Amino acid sequence: MDVTKSDISKRLIIVVGPTAIGKTALSIQLAQHYSCPILSFDSRQFYEEMSIGNARPNNEELAAAKHYFIGNRTTENRYTAGMFEKDALHQLSKIFENHDTCIAVGGSGLYINALAFGIDNIPSSESVRAELEHRWQTEGLETLQKEVLTIDPEYYEEADMQNPRRVMRALEAFQITGKKLSQLRQRSPKQRPFKMDWIGLRLPRTDLFDRINKRVDLMLDAGLEAEAKKLFPLRERKALKTVGYRELFDYFEEKHTKDRAIELIKRNTRIYAKRQITWFEKNYAVRWFQPNEISKIIEVLDK
Repeated sequence: MDVTKSDISKRLIIVVGPTAIGKTALSIQLAQHYSCPILSFDSRQFYEEMSIGNARPNNEELAAAKHYFIGNRTTENRYTAGMFEKDALHQLSKIFENHDTCIAVGGSGLYINALAFGIDNIPSSESVRAELEHRWQTEGLETLQKEVLTIDPEYYEEADMQNPRRVMRALEAFQITGKKLSQLRQRSPKQRPFKMDWIGLRLPRTDLFDRINKRVDLMLDAGLEAEAKKLFPLRERKALKTVGYRELFDYFEEKHTKDRAIELIKRNTRIYAKRQITWFEKNYAVRWFQPNEISKIIEVLDK
């Protein structure tokens, strides 16, 4: 398929929602219904070294439908939303040569926006980034978080402020341009050569948070601590500064107890889920459903 030409017969069904809501199960059901593959835009599931802590689809789920962008990267190398935009569009071109439909699924708003609308061309500076890295190491993340809240409250509310890279990117953009990162992103989207249908999953907060807490317990039962211990020597890699690993790394360094680490994983995952909800609710193209409403979702998609 020529990505420079539009073909409205080709469709990307995009499944979004917070972590632990049931996106993987729904995407597999949709892939089986439409006899098509799945393209993941979950930036935490790209990395081959990280499996349990990122709730990557298990072998049975991977066998149920063809998946792309699962465990296809290494934490050793930097991978950005801009790189994903290019790679995903290339992969979709190949998929659409043999399929009219593809399912895209994940919880990383920045990455799906890159694929759906195009990445923003926001200036960067190695010197500014190095300065912010130093401040993060010496002053702590909370100090930088407060600065983002002051200069760009919109971005603070929608982005993952537990991710140091997101925090420093907002400050970097502001220092270079004098403008808020949320403002710099407000531009016309790129045209894509396929139709997009957005499906969102949601639950009452209490039900979602209960799912999150149970998922963390299941991860621990599946060997999350051992996986984190194996990755501990690599803890300075950007990809590993994420919820589920960061808290256990601090436990290994005796900064807090194991019980406290588990509490923090659950708390920080709930915070991350709330930010995901905020991000996706701003997209008015998303049609929202309960996770178990598969028949209703297919009925809407087939209209």
